Amino acid sequence: MKPHRFLVYFLSLTLCYCAAVAQKVDKVIKMSAYKSYYSYEVKNPLYVTYTLSKGGGDCDRKGFSFRKCDEDTAGDSDYAGTGYDKGHLANAEDFAYDCALDKETFCYYNCVPQTIKLNRGIWKQWETEVRKLSQSKPVFVIAGAIYSDKLLKPGHQVVKPDYCYKIVVDPPTHAIIYCLLFPNDDSGDVQQLSLTELKNKLPYPLVP
Repeated sequence: MKPHRFLVYFLSLTLCYCAAVAQKVDKVIKMSAYKSYYSYEVKNPLYVTYTLSKGGGDCDRKGFSFRKCDEDTAGDSDYAGTGYDKGHLANAEDFAYDCALDKETFCYYNCVPQTIKLNRGIWKQWETEVRKLSQSKPVFVIAGAIYSDKLLKPGHQVVKPDYCYKIVVDPPTHAIIYCLLFPNDDSGDVQQLSLTELKNKLPYPLVP
């Protein structure tokens, strides 16, 4: 995959987006496993991007836990007592073929607050589905969140998403394989929608 090909493609996707609650990427962090587009306003990633090919493996993650990647990210205290999971955007098991890459996913640059039912339910099911797809062909994944102004915890700066989403792209053709929207609640719902419909819900542009 050549990154500039996706840059041209995704710039074309950002001509129209909803700015009701304008947010912006303050920092782009290029990790070995994924790229994170981080916002200081919500103290979370807006989204991450990565290429997945034959994801999965047997890395033992028992000793892994989320860590602060710098002083501006969320931390354990932001989540303590909230009842929310620390949800991966770039899925850990996708990189289980390499423990170093797998460990990178346990960084708050890759973490958003998700309800337990979302994180361990329908979100996980679709992570598995995308990983299965990657066994037959590489895919480009964009996973992100849509925020309003709901704080995860009083007195803290981390904002909890109203929705999470996942876009799966076929790299050679740029065709959208899946475009999915997940309410960050206990409903277990997922909506398949067009890319245009998703863009219209985003208060920020997608620029890989």
